Amino acid sequence: MSAEPITFIGVDLAWSARNRSGAAVVRGDERGGALADATLLGDDGEIVAYIAEQAGGGPAIVAVDAPLRVPNEQGRRPGEAEIGRAFGRYQAGAHPANRRRLAVDGVVRGEALVAALEQMGFTHQPCVAAGARVRQVVEVFPHPAMIALFGLQCTLKYKAKPNRSREQRLAEWRRYQEHLSALSRADPPLRDQAALTAEEVAALRGRRLKDYEDRVDALMCAYIALYAFRWGMARCRVFGTLADGYIFTPAPEELLDRMTAQAMLR
Repeated sequence: MSAEPITFIGVDLAWSARNRSGAAVVRGDERGGALADATLLGDDGEIVAYIAEQAGGGPAIVAVDAPLRVPNEQGRRPGEAEIGRAFGRYQAGAHPANRRRLAVDGVVRGEALVAALEQMGFTHQPCVAAGARVRQVVEVFPHPAMIALFGLQCTLKYKAKPNRSREQRLAEWRRYQEHLSALSRADPPLRDQAALTAEEVAALRGRRLKDYEDRVDALMCAYIALYAFRWGMARCRVFGTLADGYIFTPAPEELLDRMTAQAMLR
């Protein structure tokens, strides 16, 4: 087994360059990884420069929470409909992505990021092969991933939403932090996340809380990349297609079993 570590970069990409994006870096291999950095980034150039610096010229998987291919002018992508059917019972459906909603001067931010990374030798592919030492960028979605990885029956309610109290959010934040800490005992294990997950969320408000959320969600994306490298498509699924837009995510065992059974009946 090669001793060269692989870089797993999570990006919680803001839909507008006016807002900061979270980024996190985990380094390791199929035996596990360690959090190396978690930060906030600004415009597209800063994000690309950060990925270039962290990945260097070696193998790396960049997992981005944002639509990376949006061919449809309006409505939603087929992959969002598919993931809604699969994860609706867990309240983990995806927001509709379309060019009317996301494009600025005809450019979708996620697509521009992919184009820049392709110039750096990254391939954009929806499937992740277990153990493949590649340079790849893939679209992910933390909510269904949390269902699978944390064994949840519904999504964690830590984000600011109408009619969601601060007390509820703080309680859900504590659950989120506990689940992230428990990844030290997962397969693959995650190490060195304590400095991030031990933050006293009750002391954070407004922009400071949102900044923390973006960094933590970026860590979740980076762990999805690590998990995908460990298990590949044995424990993950792609909803949609590269041509029409897709979402890659770990999937709970019961869902994998159900989807396998349905495929055998076709």
